[in-house]
Amino acid sequence: MLNRFMLIVVFVPLAIILIALAVANRELVAFTLDPFNPGNPKLTLTLPLFIFLFLALAIGMIVGSLATWVKQGRYRKLARQRSVEAENLRQAVRAPSVPQAPVQGSAQGSAQGSALPKPTN
Repeated sequence: MLNRFMLIVVFVPLAIILIALAVANRELVAFTLDPFNPGNPKLTLTLPLFIFLFLALAIGMIVGSLATWVKQGRYRKLARQRSVEAENLRQAVRAPSVPQAPVQGSAQGSAQGSALPKPTN
């Protein structure tokens, strides 16, 4: 339901605006990477303006996504640690509890064994 709402309210108007910009900005523009010699043909791209707009949008989305991913790294690390701890606890609960038998050769084991009363039926 929320996905459909986002599609209708956000993405459809955004798509309409981007298509309108692409149709209105079909003229060729020069994009120069050399600020000291703008006429340098080796460092100048001539493309329609809407391509530059879409490239700027895509680069902005990629940079923003990377910044968010880096900033949230500590939360992912904490989640991984908690997941490992939870799995360790699950395994500890699933493992059958094995009573430890007294050691045969020690004096404590034999003393404890003789001190226990024998069960009566």
